[in-house]
Formats: sequence, structure tokens, C-alpha cells
Amino acid sequence: MKKFIALLVALTLVLSAAAMAETVTFKMGIDPEFPPFSYMGDSGSYEGFDVEMCKAVCDILEWEQEIVPINWDTKLVQLNANEVDCIWSGLTIDVLDPEAYTISFPYINNTQVIVTKADSGIATTADLAGKVVGVQLGTSADILISEGGDQAELGATFADIVRTESYNVAFTELAAGSVDAVAMDSSIAATLIGDATADYAILDETLAAEEYGICFRKADEEMCLQVQRAFATLVEDGTYKSLAEKYGIDVASLCLLEGLEDASADEAAEAEAAA
Repeated sequence: MKKFIALLVALTLVLSAAAMAETVTFKMGIDPEFPPFSYMGDSGSYEGFDVEMCKAVCDILEWEQEIVPINWDTKLVQLNANEVDCIWSGLTIDVLDPEAYTISFPYINNTQVIVTKADSGIATTADLAGKVVGVQLGTSADILISEGGDQAELGATFADIVRTESYNVAFTELAAGSVDAVAMDSSIAATLIGDATADYAILDETLAAEEYGICFRKADEEMCLQVQRAFATLVEDGTYKSLAEKYGIDVASLCLLEGLEDASADEAAEAEAAA
């Protein structure tokens, strides 16, 4: 990973005269209700880690960022229809077909977890038998517990699976007692629980480990490469880490820091050896 990042940072961004003569509008497809990665802020504008990272990438590339809220269940349909240039919003890339899409390097490690009320009596996934579990439609958690998914056997033990349009709605259903638990990304679970840690519990057992990345149309390899080069620059200059800290994302989940820290350690060792 460290060699890959170093290569991307070292590459010079070369834009043709024609490209520089006109403004490139980069349409970023987001889930508009997926904090802390993409959501509507109190100011009435979209905010979040992914939103700000994309803006910083566009600034480097001298592109104009356009944020396009999409239906998460039909995200790939909208990408294929050219309604957006990419899907960049806490997207699990492990479930994507690399033969059908151009997929960026992973930039966040994530896990799928089960959230319950603290007093629910649910301590393990086995306790979910006969329970009603909520999930956002079209998410990797939905895929995992549905027929054909890696956790389909577990899902088959539930009394019902309630699929909602967003995790905000699913969490509201949990708070109201309409569902007994919610299967979701660990990153958004921490955000939605917020200060109410005494009221909710996250089971120790995880459903799956996965990675977030950016998805482009298959023909847009060059666009993906340009975005990755700019993204790598933001890893190196500290923007990647500082934005994660700003939005309360666990720094340990920043997989691109591993290569950067290894590279820094190697440079320090080389300097010490040369001294």
C-alpha cells in the first residue's frame, strides 16, 4: 500500500489544454442520510467526511463539485445512466463487481454490526432468533442477511426484516420499539448513538469486515486515477486524518494511514542509519 500511495503522489497531474479550457463538473453521488460521511447539515448544505474529501480532491484537480443525492437502492442504475460520475458515500466496495465497474483503492475499514436497546436482553446474534431486525434497503448489511448473503442463515432466524429508506429511519424504528435491532455499519452506528451510549448497545459479534471506496463506470478509469492521485496527496498532507477526526471517525479505520506511517518509519530508520 505504501508503494502504491507513493507512486500516486509522485505522478504529475497532466491535463490537456482542452480540459483546462472548460470547467469540469464532477457529479458526486451520495446517500444524503449517512452521517458522518454524507448528510444535510444544520446550515442546509451537505456535509460529512466524504463530502469534504471530495471537495478537497476537486480543488486539487480544479474541478467543480456537484453533490447529487441518490436513492441508495438504485445507486448503480443511476451511475450507469450517467446521472452521477461516481458513488462516493460510505460505499462498501467488497460487494461490487470489478469486471463491471472501476473501483478506487479502499480508504476506510468498516464492520457490519448489530445495534440494540441496552435493556433488550439481546447479547449475541443467537438472541436475534424470532426478533424483528431493521436495515437500510440496498446496503451491504441488507445484502448480508438476505437470501444468498453470507449471513443468510442468521437472517432466516429473524421473525422479520424491516427494510427502510435510510438508517435514520431504521434507528427511529429502534428507538420506538418497532424493531428489536438494526444491522448497520459500525461507523454510522457510533454517530447515530451519539451521547445516548447508556440507551443502546452494539453486539461484540460483527457480521462482516469490509472496506469503503469510490465506484466509477467501467470506462472512467482515467477519472478514477485522477481522483486517486489527488486523494493520495490529501493523505500525505494530513487532510485525510484531520477530516476523520473532525467527523468523529475512528482513526484506526483509516487504512491508507498504515502505508503512510510505514513509509515515515522507513524514512526515519534510513535517516538514523545515515547519521
